[in-house]
Amino acid sequence: MVKMAALAGKSMPVLRVALDLPLHRLFDYLAEDASAVDIGLRVRVPFGRGEKVGVIVEVADASDWPVDQLKPALEILRDLPPLPPDFFGLCEFASTYYQAPLGEVVLQALPVGLKRVDPPQRRNARAAKKPVGIEAPALTEEQANALSAINPAAGFSVNLLHGVTGSGKTEVYLRLVEQALAAGRQALLLVPEINLTPQLEDRVRARFTEAGVVSLHSELAEAARERNWRAAFAGEASIVLGTRLSIFTPLPRLGLIVIDEEHDPSFKQQDGMRYSARDVGVFRAHQLEIPILLGSATPSLESWSNALSGRYGLLRLNQRANPEAKLPAVHIIDTRRKKLQEGVSEPLIAAIKERLARGEQSLVFLNRRGYAPVLACPACGWISRCTRCAANMVLHLADRRLRCHHCGCEHRVPKACPTCGNQDIHPFGRGTQRLEGWIKEQFPEARVLRVDRDSVKSRKQWEAMLELIHGGEADILVGTQMLAKGHDFPKLTLVGALGADAALYAADWRAPERLFGQLMQVAGRAGRAELKGEVLIQTEYPDHPLFAALVEHDYPGFAAQQLKEREQAGFPPYAFQAVLRAEAPEMADAIAFLGAAASLPVIAEHDKVMIYDPVPMRLARLASLERGQLLAESYSRPALQQFLPRWRESIEGLKAPSRLRWHIEVDPLEF
Repeated sequence: MVKMAALAGKSMPVLRVALDLPLHRLFDYLAEDASAVDIGLRVRVPFGRGEKVGVIVEVADASDWPVDQLKPALEILRDLPPLPPDFFGLCEFASTYYQAPLGEVVLQALPVGLKRVDPPQRRNARAAKKPVGIEAPALTEEQANALSAINPAAGFSVNLLHGVTGSGKTEVYLRLVEQALAAGRQALLLVPEINLTPQLEDRVRARFTEAGVVSLHSELAEAARERNWRAAFAGEASIVLGTRLSIFTPLPRLGLIVIDEEHDPSFKQQDGMRYSARDVGVFRAHQLEIPILLGSATPSLESWSNALSGRYGLLRLNQRANPEAKLPAVHIIDTRRKKLQEGVSEPLIAAIKERLARGEQSLVFLNRRGYAPVLACPACGWISRCTRCAANMVLHLADRRLRCHHCGCEHRVPKACPTCGNQDIHPFGRGTQRLEGWIKEQFPEARVLRVDRDSVKSRKQWEAMLELIHGGEADILVGTQMLAKGHDFPKLTLVGALGADAALYAADWRAPERLFGQLMQVAGRAGRAELKGEVLIQTEYPDHPLFAALVEHDYPGFAAQQLKEREQAGFPPYAFQAVLRAEAPEMADAIAFLGAAASLPVIAEHDKVMIYDPVPMRLARLASLERGQLLAESYSRPALQQFLPRWRESIEGLKAPSRLRWHIEVDPLEF
């Protein structure tokens, strides 16, 4: 925890300052007017030829460095109260567990404006229009039972709320928030996607018209994000809605944490400090002795295993909250012997026609945006590969561009093959743009709406799109995973899923879990009101156990089978992993560095940790850098955690090429 060293005599106090740098150390500065009460304040300090804003984590009476080598701090910023001790405790846990520099953890939790040396002048925000209040609906018996099982006054608890789509998990969240507010506490609600936040925010504001409600996510303007963060930090906002980074927001009266769609990989940060907001949330709840609720229709296997073992409480919502709404019927379409038109089977085409005749909505789900995954020349075999990545460039026909979805590199669509000059180059495969065009030709009378990252790039566009769908201004939706969760469209009665087979035999052992969750979530969009829902899933592997579980809406059965396979293979949650990754202009340099790390003497001192051979990553080249990885694994989490800091310190002593970069990721999701 934060140290408060006694100040001796008249010697000038020494500030230990955390800076946002990839270095596992604090920086010492002199300050005449400092005292222990300044711990947690921001401070402006000289660094190199410029200045930086850091955070004071200790005030000491001496430094390990000679006093004549220490620079004086430029200014202690006192416009905000100090960051509290529990915030530093949370950051120190994240720093230790995820092998990240403390300064990087502390500073990334602050809004950008609070880290600027010369912050811009902020205008006062316009007064928000008070929302029209709505009454809470009556609870179902299952919701009431789940709510009664959680006692906010009892201190720390972790509960997993497993509820089928449309079962009313959100209502349970809101009732718990109501209890927290009644006790004078704050509530923190995390969602995985920015595009889910506005919908939930409107519902929360309408239920709690007198409570301060703020949102925190990356799509907010810098001034708005800082304003909302300040309101949360000051305790003026009683409810905070946010994405993963919000888990670090200092809240003086925090009494409840809720993480919706807890299985979603978006809760895992993939750059900088690579942390899991879900796991940090569990630690924070334990630290503050408050309850945390994890909710999902398809929980992560790690959380499900914890619930089955009794480590977490398990609450179930097996029925939809609307008594008139039933779970949709799921049918598997065997495409091995069926003729497909642009990847769409005749049964799906017929089902869409039925919905059009009845004035109902259909969703055709294809989790691949763009027009086609690749552009190719049949004469010489040229394909549109990205020059910077080990991936193909996707054809976006609407704006005549080839675009890499990994590094963002773009090129114009060539008029002829760059290799042989053949003008007859073709798109292969299909994305949402191509599917949208074909559906418009097939159903000219229908209003077709495409919903993906290309058509929805801002919150305003997303809200306008939702308004069209809810208003019945679209007959057929063509969408990616943006439409797969959290949305309630009463007139949507048909979901058709295309292109799911690729994930079944992917090299990633998590792929079946992700596919099942994705298909269960998108299937849950159908029949959420009085109208009966139907789901058609096209596949060439109709006998696969995953599809049998989908037909029965049997997540527990699917999870049991997956956990059995993982236990046999020694995969998480039955083992604990960390990955050392290195990237360099040449793969040989990355692999050589990883090989040296795998041969360090410290490894022999930890016999409960296994180190595997260095190998290229699946996406071996990204943004012109070659990437390799080295897996460390143990059947004991404490053993792995004892090993990692010593290993990291030894790796820091290795000599490496100047352009090589490396990092350690704990509990990795990608390989």
